[in-house]
Amino acid sequence: MSKINILWADDEIDLLKPHLLYLQEKGYDVKAVTNGNDAVEEFGKDNYDIVFLDENMPGISGLETLGKIKKMNQGVPVVMITKSEEETIMDDAIGSKISDYLIKPVNPGQILLSIKKNIDKNRLISEKTTSKYQQDFRNIGMALGGNLNYLEWNDVYKKLIYWELELERSGGDSSMKEVFLMQKAEANNIFAKFVEKTYLDWLHPKTADVPVMSHTIMKNRILPLVEKDAGTTYMILIDNLRLDQWKVLQPIIEESFKTESEDSYYSILPTCTQYARNAIFAGLMPAEIERLHPTLWLNDEEEGGKNMHEEELLAAQLKRLGKSIKFSYNKVTNHETGKRLAESIHSLAGNKLNVIVYNFVDMLSHARTEMEVIRELASDDAAYRSLTVSWFRHSPLHDILKAIAASKSRLIITTDHGTIKVTDPSKIIGDKNTNTNLRYKQGKSLTYQAKDVFLVKNPADAYLPRQHVSSVFVFVKENKFFAYPNNYNYFVNYYKNTFQHGGISLEEMIIPLVVLSPR
Repeated sequence: MSKINILWADDEIDLLKPHLLYLQEKGYDVKAVTNGNDAVEEFGKDNYDIVFLDENMPGISGLETLGKIKKMNQGVPVVMITKSEEETIMDDAIGSKISDYLIKPVNPGQILLSIKKNIDKNRLISEKTTSKYQQDFRNIGMALGGNLNYLEWNDVYKKLIYWELELERSGGDSSMKEVFLMQKAEANNIFAKFVEKTYLDWLHPKTADVPVMSHTIMKNRILPLVEKDAGTTYMILIDNLRLDQWKVLQPIIEESFKTESEDSYYSILPTCTQYARNAIFAGLMPAEIERLHPTLWLNDEEEGGKNMHEEELLAAQLKRLGKSIKFSYNKVTNHETGKRLAESIHSLAGNKLNVIVYNFVDMLSHARTEMEVIRELASDDAAYRSLTVSWFRHSPLHDILKAIAASKSRLIITTDHGTIKVTDPSKIIGDKNTNTNLRYKQGKSLTYQAKDVFLVKNPADAYLPRQHVSSVFVFVKENKFFAYPNNYNYFVNYYKNTFQHGGISLEEMIIPLVVLSPR
């Protein structure tokens, strides 16, 4: 680490020589001056990491010196030192954006603590975070080496997200971030094998010990909460919201709400809106929707919107379960629709359940490949999270949540599936009727790389519609994406490092379910 460069201005600097020697012994470079003018002149000559200013010096005062230094470098930390505890002086100093305030006499320990608070803080946090992750790295590695069940996978994924965000916040060194990404990739590799081995058993359970999934979440989690609450419950489904995106939105949302519970559930396959979200509102798997509600289901190769009947599917589910619940359903697909809903949210107060589907994150994910601006802004997972936060702060959804909080209603936030940044192409060949999704394919006579996919030879086993007698489903694993041999290089370059969904990964399958109450 390069030495910290300190500028210290005090007209009694000779009395502070023990302090200066102490700091030099600690490895800091210190330049001492005796007045404000010299401080300003010296600050302009060199790059200083922190400035200590005596408030009462001959010539220009410490506050005047502070103003001149801040004009040259607004971001430099400045610590004011004074004999006076007069409130107006402290207010003036704080109003001028000082970083710390010390009352004479000061001891070397106070000075050192102030430096660490203002300069070494980020480095210390980074080192501490790195050290803690190194310890947990071994624990996570040992867990991955075991025979994890679906609940344990929830815990592992939460840990991975925790460390991903902590390493990002701490600004840790790039080598440790690379270690983390390798561990996350290893986890996704093992998770894909776990899903391949257990997924069909979850759909044909011999015991009750199976995860809550898309088609059971309303019956097992949402509706019991709605019936238990004497008032109104709002269920907001933010399409394509990953666990890490929820975690960065959580502090903003918790300005208006308290988190009652924070859980996860599993998306069905394919992890895409047409299948997973219809399954949520119908309380049925896709093949069951096609059989029981043929007019409300469209297959991949059929023309038309695939999620146009969610309200009818929810009404049918409530009727099938014998639930007499007055509900509303709203879908927000653009900014104007969101603004209108935010302005009229009070009109929904008479309902027991208000469902709002908010499509922004899904639109952002698709735009990640279609708009060059978004492509630049969301170049990696950290940027994708940052873009989500930036959007949310200025979105009608933020206003909607504030209005819900003001109405003192309970809030449930969830999603239908997540998304993953794809990096590695996997070649596939299909006929002209094969669907276009990059993370799963259904069709006949598919040719693919077997090691990259989870094959469902009989769609009925996964409760998926069969378009043709010989149709199969293949789901790509980890961070791969399907690419056709025709125009292969163009296709790979266009879609590589974009965010996609439909396949098997921790990010796509283990998704948030959060219950909140108003503050």
